[in-house]
Amino acid sequence: MSKNILVTGAAGFIGSNFVEYFKAKYPEYNIVVLDKLSYAGNMDNLNYVIDKITFVKGDICDYELVKEVFTKYNIDGVIHFAAESHVDNSIKNPFVFTQTNVIGTHTLLEVARQVWGEGSQNKFVHISTDEVYGALGEEGFFTENSPIAPNSPYSASKASSDLIARSYFETFKMNVSITNCSNNYGPYQHHEKLIPHMIKLALSDQKLPVYGDGRNVRDWLYVEDHCEAIDLVFHKGRAGERYNIGGHNERRNIDIVKLILNHLQKPESLIEFVEDRKGHDFRYAIDPTKIKNELGWEPKTTFEQGIVQTIDWYLDHKKWLELEG
Repeated sequence: MSKNILVTGAAGFIGSNFVEYFKAKYPEYNIVVLDKLSYAGNMDNLNYVIDKITFVKGDICDYELVKEVFTKYNIDGVIHFAAESHVDNSIKNPFVFTQTNVIGTHTLLEVARQVWGEGSQNKFVHISTDEVYGALGEEGFFTENSPIAPNSPYSASKASSDLIARSYFETFKMNVSITNCSNNYGPYQHHEKLIPHMIKLALSDQKLPVYGDGRNVRDWLYVEDHCEAIDLVFHKGRAGERYNIGGHNERRNIDIVKLILNHLQKPESLIEFVEDRKGHDFRYAIDPTKIKNELGWEPKTTFEQGIVQTIDWYLDHKKWLELEG
């Protein structure tokens, strides 16, 4: 059955991977992409699907534009990626994160309510992050029942948008689901993020700055596995539910940096430890039991497979790293 799906922020990293995946799996779906093409948005990310989708340049905070998109294209489903997402930037300029992540999400939800009506079964999937839960110690995992305790302006803005999304289910009985994912990696990621950033610096023999002692732990999820999970939540996820999406691939930052250097045959002497980030969470780790039991999802890609695929992809697509050659 044909659907008219609005995907926000799809010129970015995860969104572009998702649209490519989604259009290949559901060619009958009409996909409308809304993206304001900020510094992290890149039309080249959509090269493989641009002739199969409708692209609209615009800001999710623009109520009139969002309403026009909903009505013009008869939108009956939303997958909402658009967000400011770099923690360092949120420390430097936090208000931008509140504007985009909170007001933008609220704008989309309110337009959906106005156009679809209260109690509509049209699906709205809000994509969020495990960072809303704060930090973990050496043991334990985030579950969907973990307290919301964000520690950066970025994670606070995402936590706020999660709560607004939840309220539209509780108050207006809209078919909203929330996903909270661990750190993604893979093709098309902006070079400000850890893995492409370290690849870029290593290839040009520059120092690789590592925060603190590098022992901070993240749970890494290959982006295609994430796309499959979102697909399941969109089609089968229960209204009002939160689904944690994790890769079961915990790695210390320093070990990832060393792995990249080793694969590129660069010396570890390029590593340079720098002053730790403000409010730097020690460890994130997700328990994805709920999505496994309810929707049958499990990650397919091990970190050992995915990191090699990712490094090799950037070697073959150096323009994503803004490198010559």
